[in-house]
Amino acid sequence: MPSRANILASRFERAFDAEIRSRFFKGLDFAGPEGDPGWFGPGSAVWYVHSHLPTLVLGLVGAAYIEGLDPSISWMGYDHSRLAERVDGVPTGNIDPEGGAVRLGHSISFFIGTAYGSTETAERLARTVRAMHHTVKGTRPDGLPYDADDPEWLRWNYATVVWGLATAHERYHRRPLRGADLDRYYGEFVRVGEALGGTDLPATKAEVADCLESYLPRLALTPIKAFATGPNLRDSKSRPWEPGSAFMDWAARDMLPKWAQRLALYQPPNPVTLRLRRTSLWVALNALHDSAGPLPEFRQAQARVAAGTRSAPVASTAPAAPDPVLTRREVEDADLLTAGDPA
Repeated sequence: MPSRANILASRFERAFDAEIRSRFFKGLDFAGPEGDPGWFGPGSAVWYVHSHLPTLVLGLVGAAYIEGLDPSISWMGYDHSRLAERVDGVPTGNIDPEGGAVRLGHSISFFIGTAYGSTETAERLARTVRAMHHTVKGTRPDGLPYDADDPEWLRWNYATVVWGLATAHERYHRRPLRGADLDRYYGEFVRVGEALGGTDLPATKAEVADCLESYLPRLALTPIKAFATGPNLRDSKSRPWEPGSAFMDWAARDMLPKWAQRLALYQPPNPVTLRLRRTSLWVALNALHDSAGPLPEFRQAQARVAAGTRSAPVASTAPAAPDPVLTRREVEDADLLTAGDPA
């Protein structure tokens, strides 16, 4: 009789294949070419951090939460994303569960693809996302313009993503990187931000924390954000483990820096309940990872470089302008025009 862990792993793999891999991993190459280290390669901190899918997903949820504290990002999502629920084309202020699932699926494919995919795969993903960003422009209701190509926005967005991924890893991974090892992850991840057009990016845990807090005068809890968080999620249609659910909303707000928790009006439960929640989440995330193991894409990447790498991965890359051909063809193929930001 198969063990409970094997049953859980099989169910997870079937669900991941049906809901994520078959929809969002199309055209991504992890098995070849032989010897290609991709952007990071074996032994990198990125390979280690991203191999734990449950904490990676939680980190993306946390990143999505904190980035939305920027009013411009709230309106970008409201105007350009399927994340906002709409009735007869009019946003209701609620989160669309299917839109949230699409956004999460694209995010997972991007951060798995850039970590473990071939060099060509990682570069194509980055070009596609840059092309999507290039279409996100508009005006907020208060008259201020927003532009996803704005260097200041790119820096904020980058800091929120690397903060979310690293914080979820540090808090909930069974054997997390810490200190200088964790800073190595922050430093390596700069390559992703630069490929998406970012410049002057923070490269350590302390620098990212300072960067995030420096944006505080620009941040606000807009009605869009307020309607989709905290007590307002009591009637959420999302399942507990999905973005937009009350539990995942708590997990994201619980990871926020203290200043962001105050901005989001986060009231933690009593210390006993808080410890129980965090411990339960730690156990659940690691049990899922231990039973399912790393994704096949990670194992394919390991096999690709098992005989050695042809060349060492480059530490960073200069941003390239979005390819105008990709702006329509590849973005539409990836459904990114309606999916929202991959982060």
